[in-house]
Amino acid sequence: MSTEEIRVVAELTPAQVAEVTALCERSTSVDGVHPLSEHVQLHLRQGGDHGDGGTDPQDGDRHLLAVLAGDGQDETIVGYGHLDPTDLVAGAAAEIVVHPRWRGCGVGRRLVQAAIDASPDGRLRLWAHGHHAAAQALAWSMDFTEGRRLEQWRRSLDEPLPDVRLPGGLRLRTFRPGTGDEQAWLELNARAFADHPEQGGWTRADLEARLAESWFDPEGFLIAEDPEADGAMVGFHWTKIHGAAREGDPAQRHAHDPIGEVYVVGVDPRYQGRGLGRSLTLAGLHWLQDAGLGQAMLYVEADNAAAQAVYRSLGFRHWDTDVLFYRRAALTARRDPAQRG
Repeated sequence: MSTEEIRVVAELTPAQVAEVTALCERSTSVDGVHPLSEHVQLHLRQGGDHGDGGTDPQDGDRHLLAVLAGDGQDETIVGYGHLDPTDLVAGAAAEIVVHPRWRGCGVGRRLVQAAIDASPDGRLRLWAHGHHAAAQALAWSMDFTEGRRLEQWRRSLDEPLPDVRLPGGLRLRTFRPGTGDEQAWLELNARAFADHPEQGGWTRADLEARLAESWFDPEGFLIAEDPEADGAMVGFHWTKIHGAAREGDPAQRHAHDPIGEVYVVGVDPRYQGRGLGRSLTLAGLHWLQDAGLGQAMLYVEADNAAAQAVYRSLGFRHWDTDVLFYRRAALTARRDPAQRG
């Protein structure tokens, strides 16, 4: 591995995107879990907030490439890291993947160190998808501590589902792109997830990026509205199908049969406590079942006992865990003054 080097770049060429995508597909086939979150996959495929390549952390994300030079001019990407340094309060965040053939050679450690070196103040949040022992050992050996767990739960859709009963005269419809639903949904999402570490901060660009994805189907984006409040949007269940065949879309090649996801369920705080979230979850599961899928999955915070109780009552069981590790380093003068003391 003496000819391997780590490069930090603001943008990837189309050829590099294709090579990293193939690397991730290979990793997924070996590990059974995709090594990158949806947010990072979108950055990889659509460009993301790459900024202008300057040194200001607010310029945007960075791509870390572990490149192995072969004979002649040939080069091979054997590892990839994504660094988002824009959150000066929580700290930079990174996700790392190493080609299975090059694991155990120190590539992952060098990518993590490069992410630390490229972070604004030495802090780093590091996601490990699937909670593999090797990833945990690497994190601990580099002075990271576990800070958050995000669990994946699954349910068979071959089993019967309870009927859907919306509370209080509410009615169900599908999302209608281009009719004003985008802004109404963003406002509802912000209210429903005001305290969520990621979901509540979605922008119009975040939404539009997902609406442009090949997996998006408005028929699977269910909206609850209140006729007595001028048809106001009061809740939603956005479903997603992983692994569905899409001609010409390499991102849809998966090492498993198609599986449905309870992507996001949100309820306006004024309508919470009425069972609307459960009803919306069931409505989406029925839609996925009618689409011919055999399984459904969802993500839930490991410490959200209330949500887990609802999902357990609907037949979901724990499947896998993603772990967020934190590196606690002395903060530099870049630290947000509001966080001092």
